[in-house]
Amino acid sequence: MASMKPKRMKAYATFDAYLADQPAANQVILRALRSFVKRAAPTLEESVKWGNGCWVKGKRPVAYVYSAPDYVQFGFFAGSRLKDPKGLLHGQGQHVRHIKVRERSDIDERAFRSLLKQAVGMR
Repeated sequence: MASMKPKRMKAYATFDAYLADQPAANQVILRALRSFVKRAAPTLEESVKWGNGCWVKGKRPVAYVYSAPDYVQFGFFAGSRLKDPKGLLHGQGQHVRHIKVRERSDIDERAFRSLLKQAVGMR
């Protein structure tokens, strides 16, 4: 039996390089989320961690984007601790939660801003 090698995570030097390597339909959503985060939480720095676009506060990862074949995940590393009255967050992990964004119009800026501000304020 042939051994299966684990799929290696792509490494990107910058958020721009990550963005450029994503499918065109997802790039539209990723650019909109990037612009939203810059407006809503200008103190966060862009980064690439674990093969995905991320926003960090100092060394602490706060939020991320993951490009799936038919949607983009906008996620929060401490998502399980966020107040989410609209029930937007999904995920079963101990900490991380995400929102599936299938179209640019799925970005609910008021609700997303509330979640992002909470995530930025956590220690």
